[in-house]
Amino acid sequence: MAQIIDGRAVADEVIATVTREAASLKKSAGVTPGIAVVIVGEDPASQVYVASKSKKARECGFHSVQHTLPENTSEADLLALVASLNADPAIHGILVQLPLPRHIDSAAVIQAISPDKDVDGFHLVNVGRLGAGLLDGAFVPCTPAGSMLLIQRARGDDLSGLNAVVLGRSNIVGKPMANLLLAANCTVTIAHSRTKDLPAMARTADILVAAVGRPEMVKGDWVKPGAIVIDVGINRIAAPEKGEGKTRLVGDVDFDEAAKVAGAITPVPGGVGPMTIAMLMANTLVSACRTAGLKPPKF
Repeated sequence: MAQIIDGRAVADEVIATVTREAASLKKSAGVTPGIAVVIVGEDPASQVYVASKSKKARECGFHSVQHTLPENTSEADLLALVASLNADPAIHGILVQLPLPRHIDSAAVIQAISPDKDVDGFHLVNVGRLGAGLLDGAFVPCTPAGSMLLIQRARGDDLSGLNAVVLGRSNIVGKPMANLLLAANCTVTIAHSRTKDLPAMARTADILVAAVGRPEMVKGDWVKPGAIVIDVGINRIAAPEKGEGKTRLVGDVDFDEAAKVAGAITPVPGGVGPMTIAMLMANTLVSACRTAGLKPPKF
């Protein structure tokens, strides 16, 4: 049976480090890390995410600001708010919650955020830095960054020469995950919906990262014996065994099957999910340290 990688425990360690270092930064340099979260409209899932991010920031001792704007907010008004946050020295991280209403160009808004405050890691400057292997100057998207930390906790920091297969080529997870693994000297393959014989490709992986958004697609016979399996998927499926209309969360990996073969595996929930907010807090602290001219902590 595979080692279960406890994302909640690792996330708690990250948050403990962030909280300690934020207090130290305030004491030594008089700088309190500041994060601004912007939400437009009343999407229930987005509201839950934003509330959890704001709460975690306060727990870390951050200066936390939330801007909740009506659904009919114009793109110009949103861009003006982003510009004001870019200019605010008390704010070190800016996060605009996606999705935005259809009348707003999400790409334009994301690119309007200062790359030095882009703690989501979505600005093209940060994408380019990551692609060039300049990790010390980049902000890495939080889900891949958290996934990488879980891989290192399971396998150690030396991943040189390992075969890594990333299932999914999204800009948010798949591509940055591949770049992180390349920077760690893995041999990396990005597989996707057009890949021929996906199961055979997956079976070559010492590290298999599933980020495709299809519930339990990765079966046990897709997994190389002893592989590390990182399941980024979060899918809600029907759970009639719990009662009529009930649902449950599953990943992109058939956990019960894969856990019999893998060396280590993340569960859903409780794996990658908690790491995402933890790494957002870490990125905000890093931004505050850079602003103060101090070397950020390593995670």
